[in-house]
Amino acid sequence: MLKTVRKFHAALAPIVLLPLLVTVMTGVSYRLGKSWFGLSRDQVHILMTIHEGEYLGPTLEPIYVLLNGLGLLWMMTTGAMMAWQNLTRSRWWRDRQRSTPKAPEPENTES
Repeated sequence: MLKTVRKFHAALAPIVLLPLLVTVMTGVSYRLGKSWFGLSRDQVHILMTIHEGEYLGPTLEPIYVLLNGLGLLWMMTTGAMMAWQNLTRSRWWRDRQRSTPKAPEPENTES
């Protein structure tokens, strides 16, 4: 199953990358522009227009936001699954599992 997840993760990553980068860059630029550089809401409005996908129009904007969010969730979930698999296969993890003391088994009190 994880091989299939890995394939879909790799196939979707190039498609999801650009919209996510645009969203992150415009969101950060908007916030820093207002907070650090004292720009007005009107001066940075173009960044929020791009960030929210308003330029796509009222029909496509919600679809863009939905797909962007689902793409992010997919990449985070599958990335975490692959990272967990790599961690549990690592030598460090195996050594740690062997060195963890096991709880003693209860003694049999029946006689």
